Amino acid sequence: MTAGRIIFLNGTSSSGKSSIARELLGILDDGVFFHMAVDGFNAMRTKRSLPQQDLDAALRRTRMGFHRSIAAMAEAGNDVVVDHVLSEPWRLIDCLTVLCPQDVVFVGVHCSREELARREEARGDRPSGLAALQYDVVHQHGDYDFECDTTARSPRECAALIKEFLPHRPRETAFTRLRARYLAVDRKPPEPGDMPST
Repeated sequence: MTAGRIIFLNGTSSSGKSSIARELLGILDDGVFFHMAVDGFNAMRTKRSLPQQDLDAALRRTRMGFHRSIAAMAEAGNDVVVDHVLSEPWRLIDCLTVLCPQDVVFVGVHCSREELARREEARGDRPSGLAALQYDVVHQHGDYDFECDTTARSPRECAALIKEFLPHRPRETAFTRLRARYLAVDRKPPEPGDMPST
């Protein structure tokens, strides 16, 4: 069975990842794609209040389960568009550990701070300043196969650019390079929080 392709969108909250993913599902015509969003997994969790320590542990398990669900879908031959926020270094390291790097097209979704703040205020469903807190963290690894900026481009335009790029993606993917950098076989895998900024 041929493994499925993974288009992995990473960016801050309100950067436009979900909108791009929906557009991609509408224009990608060479397979059956599934949109897997970390927010969707979070929404499946019980809504009762938890002590902060228990909530933190539940959120970590949720994200680890999300990463492994992506891997399982792709391993079964499904094409996947992933919508994620790599706002903690361990999340990228975990993805590098469980996802086949040759199958991943890693896409950085950028947006200006000013536009992110405007979108947060207009949405009203996210904590104010969340995107600003994530801004300097989500792209700190500094390596993508493709990048787009939703400050001036629409989700449809960004999706079209990604579709155009797919047939020309490099043999050595960003995940391959990042895996070599952070999960080298000659040293112990880094602990959460160990990933250096670039």
